[in-house]
Amino acid sequence: MRTTSGWLAGPDDPALRRATLHRRDLRDDDLAVRVEYCGVCHTDLHAPHSPRDTALVPGHEFTGVVTATGPAVTRFAPGDPVAVGNIVDSCGTCAMCRRGQENFCAEFPTLTYGGTDRHDGSPTLGAFSREYVVREDFAYRLPEGLDPAAAAPLLCAGITVWEPLRALGAGPGTRVAVAGLGGLGHLAVKLAVALGAETTVISRSAAKAADAKRLGARDLLLSTDPQQLAAARDRFDVVLDTIAVPHDLGPYLRLVALDGTLSQVGHLGSLTVEAMDLLVGRKKLTSAGSGGRTETAAMLEFCARHGVAADVEVVPSAQVNEVLDRLSRNDVRYRFVLDLADLDA
Repeated sequence: MRTTSGWLAGPDDPALRRATLHRRDLRDDDLAVRVEYCGVCHTDLHAPHSPRDTALVPGHEFTGVVTATGPAVTRFAPGDPVAVGNIVDSCGTCAMCRRGQENFCAEFPTLTYGGTDRHDGSPTLGAFSREYVVREDFAYRLPEGLDPAAAAPLLCAGITVWEPLRALGAGPGTRVAVAGLGGLGHLAVKLAVALGAETTVISRSAAKAADAKRLGARDLLLSTDPQQLAAARDRFDVVLDTIAVPHDLGPYLRLVALDGTLSQVGHLGSLTVEAMDLLVGRKKLTSAGSGGRTETAAMLEFCARHGVAADVEVVPSAQVNEVLDRLSRNDVRYRFVLDLADLDA
């Protein structure tokens, strides 16, 4: 077994503490990655509080450098910069995997943490640590020109909004609205703009107008203003809803144009929809989550070409509990990233 250091929550204590972690010895197709930067997702906030019988190490959007490879690895060598997301394995044989949609694996993909290794049954431990061991097929070359800290959130927040934007044809001649301007939403705006779509932000707060414009949005639509909502009825080809709490979808569906789509990627709980909000205009309601290997690689190349990366606040990993507390209060614009170098001390 390999040993490293990381931030671990015990079965009965959600607070993260520094601990020695054990990684598997390299299999033939494995990489050992020195984790440099790891984004902090809302999943990382909630997971330590979930009922469980084992310790937990969060972290599933990270960049780093390859330090060692298994004998069958062909695409990477020590010293290569890489990025890894929230999926580290899949069955590889189901219809979804064969189509490059490992995120929808029929056997459920192996998650970067809180999952179960497909070979030895051990629990996966995340990237709030100095080293991670991952299959070559689920690591991505980090393109030149992408800042590794700002790129880390692309591997979760970025791909989560990239896949539906691409699947729904966002681009020149389309009108896209992004509901919610947070970790997901700000990347959705940047990507929609870079794809060439006329992009609008929907927010409860007029104070977000300046940020919306800075990110490239054409305007901001106040969700609390009935007159603005009425004027924008049937306007958008795609509404990407990144709001993370339960809310009424009706006002957002009424903004969707004829044959357009509302894609819900923020709140993944139960939804209630009035059929008439779908019927009038033949509107569609869909969702998405994470991304397959093909689209993840394509997103990274696109972001490098167009200068798209997350707005981040980089924090030493020793402050992880403070970071999670601030995240619980939405005190960040727009993504925390942990610098794991202090684990060398």
